[in-house]
Amino acid sequence: MVDEPLLDKAARLIARLGRVTALTGAGISADSGVPTFRGRDGLWRRFKPEELATPEAFRRNPRLVWEWYRWRMEIIAKARPNPGHYALSELERLGLLECIVTQNVDGLHQKAGSKRVVELHGNIWRARCVECGYRLVFEKPPDDIPPRCPRCGGLMRPDVVWFGEPIPEDAWREAVECTLRSRVMLVVGTSGVVYPAALLPRIARDNGTLVVEVNVEPSALTEEVTDIFLQGRAADVLPRLVERVKKYLRATTSS
Repeated sequence: MVDEPLLDKAARLIARLGRVTALTGAGISADSGVPTFRGRDGLWRRFKPEELATPEAFRRNPRLVWEWYRWRMEIIAKARPNPGHYALSELERLGLLECIVTQNVDGLHQKAGSKRVVELHGNIWRARCVECGYRLVFEKPPDDIPPRCPRCGGLMRPDVVWFGEPIPEDAWREAVECTLRSRVMLVVGTSGVVYPAALLPRIARDNGTLVVEVNVEPSALTEEVTDIFLQGRAADVLPRLVERVKKYLRATTSS
């Protein structure tokens, strides 16, 4: 159960400070039925990342990699945004949340109505050609794997960031800009061990930004950079947090 005084304190500060940037990880999508990577039911418990999510694995066996990604796409296709996703969308609608920086590739923030989403690790519904760079968006999991480029016939790969690959420069630049502008960083459902994403809360803290973390258990960031730790599932904590933010906003406008 989330600590009520801390929840109230976080809501009051978010309402007063504004300019929130959210950094989200797999934990926010767990209640939508999307497996996390490092939890008890994490995908890496059953599959080794070096066998599936690296450029070397793709060169070695593109069909195996695509079979795994198609399986993930089938899971995500059935998933719907949960109350945590919608709470962040509402915070944006209120004019307090300026940007979501996500490590997730599922597109659920956009489905929940969030407008400004920086996808650090790409999107599972996109693919790009390894030969000519052509990109396409899947409406559903592909029937034929590995898919071929409709332009040049080359091999298509998932348009995601694999282990050993850099974050796209434009996405990283935008994420850092959002972080430096923020007065509050809301860190949700991330382990804090995947870099360079894990640098963002540290950049925020060094810049004097308040760091509020929502997680089911303490992360690698909690002791080092977190100012307020709200323990619980994002789908439970975030809606309650946003409702209290709205209460404080109403109190401010009526006084």
